Amino acid sequence: MKLHGFWRSTSTWRVRIALAYKNLAHEYVPVDLLAGEGAQNSLEHRQLNPMAQVPVLELEQGLYLTQSIAILEYLEERWPKPPLLPRDPLARVRVRQLTEVVNAGIQPLQNTGVERHVASLGADPSAWIQRFVGRGLAALEAMTLPLAGRYSVGDALTFADLTLVPELAFARRVGVDLSRLPTLLRVEANCAQLDCFKKAHADAQPDAPR
Repeated sequence: MKLHGFWRSTSTWRVRIALAYKNLAHEYVPVDLLAGEGAQNSLEHRQLNPMAQVPVLELEQGLYLTQSIAILEYLEERWPKPPLLPRDPLARVRVRQLTEVVNAGIQPLQNTGVERHVASLGADPSAWIQRFVGRGLAALEAMTLPLAGRYSVGDALTFADLTLVPELAFARRVGVDLSRLPTLLRVEANCAQLDCFKKAHADAQPDAPR
């Protein structure tokens, strides 16, 4: 397998955690989102993903998966152990609910393409991002509070944690105030102790600035 991604992309980061947690060997192929017009916009990358986004999981030559949550679902179905979804149907939907708050409710409003477009309109992209990321994380805190144990939903690692940790890292980078998110910060601290999160951390990637 090959994972085409960018070191600090929150969507790529989610998949890296899953691959590390499930101990799945893969080659990492850097896609520089910031150089020039962005390598994701190249004809070569668009042939892998017409949306011009990362990550792309290359299973074999000519077989590519896109969209991080779809990739996580595939990995979970193909390699179910160790699991990243609970067996109980209600718990599973709770995990997906929290996951989609980040994946659908926050991340699309902060990505590189949106940031550049907001700037092209003469608006302040930092203010835009802080507004929507801050509001989304406040909602996620309220939704996670009654569900959390050691992790976001109970005491087992799930998709919800894989989306949470990269999002909090992004929020810090753009100056979002995290002081009112004690549940999320506690879960993040517990995740940080796990090897899969250490290996997948943005700063540990070969394309991260040294």
